[in-house]
Amino acid sequence: MSERERTPDQESTETTTVVAEPPTAETSPARPSFAERVGQRKWVTAPDPFGIAIDNLAGVRLFESKQDRQMAIKFGEGRPEDKPSQAVIDKMKEAGFRWNPADRIWAYPVRSDSAMSTRIEAERLYQDVCKMIRREKGIETGQEIPF
Repeated sequence: MSERERTPDQESTETTTVVAEPPTAETSPARPSFAERVGQRKWVTAPDPFGIAIDNLAGVRLFESKQDRQMAIKFGEGRPEDKPSQAVIDKMKEAGFRWNPADRIWAYPVRSDSAMSTRIEAERLYQDVCKMIRREKGIETGQEIPF
């Protein structure tokens, strides 16, 4: 008798495979299946306002708020003792930034038609203001961290 032939009294060597039935409404979890989730995106939101640059020694931070559509520069924590010199304030006003007392920031609106140039100009102003404050405080200007 060959290996494949067997007599009725021999046990079968075949294995059976159990096929799972698809989950029903009663047995499926509340979470959608992988197949149902394919193509769905989970949006990760960025913090708003978003910090662009910070100079800890000068105590100056540059932010952009997409929600408020503005660039902002903040000196220290915005307290009265963190107020910059009149020369720095004049530079901020010259650049079109306005003091926002509620948020204690200097803000400039970002318009969709000039958003990129506004961001570039705000970064240049931030760098100029940091240099001015560092000079006023007697901090060497070679120590700043580029963005």
